[in-house]
Amino acid sequence: MAYETILYREEGSVGILTLNRPHDGNMFTPTTCLEVRDCIEAVRRETRTRVLVLTGAGNRFFCIGGRKEGLPDSRLYAGVMPTLEMYEAIERLQKPVIASVNGYAVGGGHVLHVVCDLTIAKESAVFRQVGPMMGSFDGGYGTWYLEDLIGKKRAKEMWFRNPKLTAAEAFAMGLVNKVVPDAELAQATMDMALEIAERGSFALASIKAAFGAKHQGVGGLSRLSHDLMLPGYYASEEARELGSAFAGKRQPDTTKFGH
Repeated sequence: MAYETILYREEGSVGILTLNRPHDGNMFTPTTCLEVRDCIEAVRRETRTRVLVLTGAGNRFFCIGGRKEGLPDSRLYAGVMPTLEMYEAIERLQKPVIASVNGYAVGGGHVLHVVCDLTIAKESAVFRQVGPMMGSFDGGYGTWYLEDLIGKKRAKEMWFRNPKLTAAEAFAMGLVNKVVPDAELAQATMDMALEIAERGSFALASIKAAFGAKHQGVGGLSRLSHDLMLPGYYASEEARELGSAFAGKRQPDTTKFGH
């Protein structure tokens, strides 16, 4: 698919989604949010790839937040930056998503890496939340998920005081999984992605759904049961007998399956 603000390519079993607005700090626009969502939904529907990498174009910015433009002046959804479309798409994807932080991860861009399953960063990367400094805040993914990663006190400090964190500091507090020299980021990201791609895809999807069910309520539990458990049940002897009996308008033979 052709996109206006992102790039997508595949290297074997790894899909690579790149925010492609380096002239503007890879800030996402409403168009970017929807393109990221649509791209991830396309990845969800294919079986070629096993892992998705999310990164930014250039060597200075991962993403420094969002730029609201072209939206109507409304407090309803039509006038709201559709960032949740991106975050929810990452959560729904049954494949692990690795944030490859190649520079500044600030504001909404910081939330974007937090929502990803894993984060690898180059040594010169910078992590920061700036909402209260600029008249903004995050009431969901950027708070609850951040608390899961680094604890409530540190998460609140990031939002209240807005410190700049080096990659080493972020690693020390559990905010990222791995830090590598700047020149090695692309290869180290691919090595991590390929290692994960060798694992069982159904097992990975189940693990991700189990983690996601914690915060997603009925939606998260439905992803676990409907998307992963139900297909297996359909193939069971119990389901086949019940389905056959219902279609044939007869009583099922319950001796064919256990209690």
